[in-house]
Amino acid sequence: MKQKGTLIVLSGFSGVGKNTVISQVLAQRPEIHFSVSFTTRAPRTGEVNGKDYNFVTREEFQARIRRGEFLEYAEYNGNYYGTSMKVIRDKLEQGVDVLLEIEVQGAAAVMDKMPEAVSVFLVPPSFEELSRRLYARGTDDEETIQKRLAIARQEAKEVKNYMYIVVNDTVDHAVQEFFSILTAESCRAERRIHFVEGV
Repeated sequence: MKQKGTLIVLSGFSGVGKNTVISQVLAQRPEIHFSVSFTTRAPRTGEVNGKDYNFVTREEFQARIRRGEFLEYAEYNGNYYGTSMKVIRDKLEQGVDVLLEIEVQGAAAVMDKMPEAVSVFLVPPSFEELSRRLYARGTDDEETIQKRLAIARQEAKEVKNYMYIVVNDTVDHAVQEFFSILTAESCRAERRIHFVEGV
């Protein structure tokens, strides 16, 4: 039995394929708890409240900020995003691994408060490929795509603060790399020292 769960912080550029990779990770490892963030942005087509995000009003989000309920929160592209502190702490104490998909600003706050977190940044094989994927999604107009690419260029400067970089050239390969990181982390001496304590 694991003594404590691992908090995995996953970030990546808009359009890099985070949702696709995460859905494959969770399909293969359903025991991992995916932390559902709160957001004030409107749901996209097909998104489900409570599964993809907890969709709340700006007023409700700000009330939660005042009550100190968030491990972190940030404003991105005009919308708030935040992570419930209680849910994550409870799951980790139960020995459950928690996956948190979060943008760069929020990730920095989490890593500051919980330095034991394992941080992973998902990148495309090239910036040209990222641009191609954003256009291929067909969900944004030209101005929005250009804004997303500008944000990605800014975020690229922060990638050095992450412990691991996973390249999403194919989903299968990215998922395989992600699981390799989890395996390595679970073998750390401090996580397995209980096997030899009292020998």
